[in-house]
Amino acid sequence: MDNPKDSEAFYNSGNSKANLGKYKEAIKDYDKAIELNPQYSEAFYNRGVSKANLGKYEEAIKDFNKAIELNPTNSEAFYNRGVSKANLGKYEEAIKDYDKAIELNPKDSDAFYNRGHSKANLGEYEEAIKDYDK
Repeated sequence: MDNPKDSEAFYNSGNSKANLGKYKEAIKDYDKAIELNPQYSEAFYNRGVSKANLGKYEEAIKDFNKAIELNPTNSEAFYNRGVSKANLGKYEEAIKDYDKAIELNPKDSDAFYNRGHSKANLGEYEEAIKDYDK
């Protein structure tokens, strides 16, 4: 059996590469971390962020879905899934994710801002202004 520290080493290596903007390389490390520990919610989350940074929003959403399945209180996974959905023009779905992110973390100003942006894209300007003000 593999040492649990191995998955953590690949995860940390992925984080370092992502911090350098080397998202493709980071994804390979997250892949290995997940292979060694299929319950590693943070590895799914960070792999999703790297994929989103490469514009692979559909793939990112799948990783955020898995991260949320493994850790339903990860407000950042809901937030970033919302961002990916908004980038695909799925504003109604994005708003639901921002709602959940705000429920889990009521001080997440980015979630309010992006929810407002999605509402504005749907023509819901009064509601958008409330989120922008918040």
